[in-house]
Amino acid sequence: MQQLSFKNRIASNYIITTALLIFVVFFAIYSIVKFSIYIRVNNEIKTEVAKHLKEIEVIENCVLLIEEEEWKSSQFNKVEVSPAFIQFVDELGSMVEKSPNLKQKKLTFKPDAPVNELFDTKLENISVRQIQVPLYQGTKIIGYLIVAMSLEDSVMVLNNLFSIMLIAYPLILLVLFLIARFIAGKSIKPISAIIETSNIITKDNLKSRIPLPQNKDELYLLSQTINNLLDRVESAIEREKQFSSDASHELRTPLAVIKGTLEVLIRKPRNPEEYKEKIEFCVNEVNRLNHLVDELLLLARFENQKQSLKIEKVSLNTVFFDVISRNATLISEKKIKCVSNFEQEYYVNTDAYLLGIIVNNILTNAVKYSNKGETITFDIIENDRQLICSVSDKGIGIAAEDLQKIFDQFYRSKSNEHPEIKGTGLGLSIVKRLCTLLQIDLQIESKEGSGTKVILGFRK
Repeated sequence: MQQLSFKNRIASNYIITTALLIFVVFFAIYSIVKFSIYIRVNNEIKTEVAKHLKEIEVIENCVLLIEEEEWKSSQFNKVEVSPAFIQFVDELGSMVEKSPNLKQKKLTFKPDAPVNELFDTKLENISVRQIQVPLYQGTKIIGYLIVAMSLEDSVMVLNNLFSIMLIAYPLILLVLFLIARFIAGKSIKPISAIIETSNIITKDNLKSRIPLPQNKDELYLLSQTINNLLDRVESAIEREKQFSSDASHELRTPLAVIKGTLEVLIRKPRNPEEYKEKIEFCVNEVNRLNHLVDELLLLARFENQKQSLKIEKVSLNTVFFDVISRNATLISEKKIKCVSNFEQEYYVNTDAYLLGIIVNNILTNAVKYSNKGETITFDIIENDRQLICSVSDKGIGIAAEDLQKIFDQFYRSKSNEHPEIKGTGLGLSIVKRLCTLLQIDLQIESKEGSGTKVILGFRK
């Protein structure tokens, strides 16, 4: 079975609700009209009963009209305009007298009918509203006054009203459905724009955006949210393309160097010293390549956040001392002096392994970009909100225009001016990613030629 379109479903739901509402309104109108008609008829019958009870008297178990000739003349003159039918019967229901407008017909006496209460019945084929009022002599019932009034006009009015409603009901619903469908079509027009835009968006075309509706309603928020999603998707794909391009370039460079060195090495016989020199050079390039692959794998792993965090109480002092110890060889080669200003033992709740990677990357960068014999300072201070750790060096520093780019993957500030400093340009990118994952505030202050200060803020 084919499903209705969204526009038709909105119109259908609206019509179902409206149909129930109109049905209730029509039912209420019909009931009110019927109730009003019966109230009018009942009042007229009661008026007739009161009037005719004054025109009779009971003598020796007989019901007599006080002015019989005058009564008949009066009833005869009102035949054409009065809908009331009058009949007197004895206690057994036999007719005693009746109004001239009954002609050959007579009202039906119903012994089981409740006295002094109105009920519907038939006068031959005519619907009437009738009441049977007992007539007493003392405490004995000697007869009944029966008053009835025709319901033909009332039934005709009610039938006409019912027919009009029966015809009008589906017509009103049909018109309302068409109107609701038209309004729904205009209301969901932004959804059509979303569908059209979505159909033309591919991985090679992420520039298209959904036009925002004029009214700032739910559809406006939906369109805005999808546009924001497209912005993030486009940014992620651009980063992925750039990462793939940079990674392949960075991997290709050491491989090309190794290949070129080995090709030169095998062109002619060489002495052992030359072989040793070239092989050591290739080993260093392989180590560099291995380090690059490790960093790429680390980035990819935390890009997808597949590694679960192991949060525990960690001593910041211990982490810094361990990292310094692991890099002791590199530090001693450049005769760097490491100074730690720790007033006490500081602890934070974090992942010790990942924090070690962050501090290690910061320290190796500080050593790499410092001149021989300089000092690297480690500080930890505490305030009401944070533990603030900093690593400061007196190295070559970073140009002001490059500070915003240093967290980009494979970016190295003015690498051409310092070819002697080797690196992949992934260290600070990894630091930034892990700080975000561990909710560590990261800041870098640097001035070209004066040094760099990396600040880590741990929230309490």
